[in-house]
Amino acid sequence: METDTFVRAITHRSADGRNNERMEFLGDSVLGLIITTELYRRIPRASEGYLSRLRASLVNEGALAGIAAELKLGDFLRLGPGELKSGGFRRKSILADALEALIGCIYLEQGLAQAEAFVLGIYGQRLVDLPAEMELKDPKSRLQEYLQSRGLELPEYSLLTVEGEAHRQTFTAECRIPVMAIVTQGRSSSRRKAEQDAAARAFEQVAP
Repeated sequence: METDTFVRAITHRSADGRNNERMEFLGDSVLGLIITTELYRRIPRASEGYLSRLRASLVNEGALAGIAAELKLGDFLRLGPGELKSGGFRRKSILADALEALIGCIYLEQGLAQAEAFVLGIYGQRLVDLPAEMELKDPKSRLQEYLQSRGLELPEYSLLTVEGEAHRQTFTAECRIPVMAIVTQGRSSSRRKAEQDAAARAFEQVAP
């Protein structure tokens, strides 16, 4: 039987004033505690930085939305007419928030032990196949560390162009490594992401 708490957990703000936003806020904290504790137990010698990056990779919007899709959570969501027409049940942000709200619901109704059992169950193999520390570092950090370890000069970044209207701009950035005659470009919706894209392309050339 559906409880009031569960109904709220699957209700998007577009459908009702009594929605899952507060429960999502709670579930986010519960999820963070459970994943942090599990990583702490599983990798006793991992550094704080590695643990933080691992946790971030496991609880980010993409990871949560992927798990929610596997659970077919979108089929149960209560959405307003606008979100239904625009395919809100497939939107990553809505799926991720709903999963966190569901975790908050389980915590409220059954306690931390059951919430932990649920979270560890849905994460499953993800907690076994954990990425190596280097894989989790952003492209700019990876490129910088690679060059530093070989005594080479650090890359230079510059913004080449900004295109589009203010609310929908595309940035093109350049990454230049003069000593290796490497010049790459990256494009994205922000300067930071464009630089990361350019750095990733450069890293592919310096460390194939």
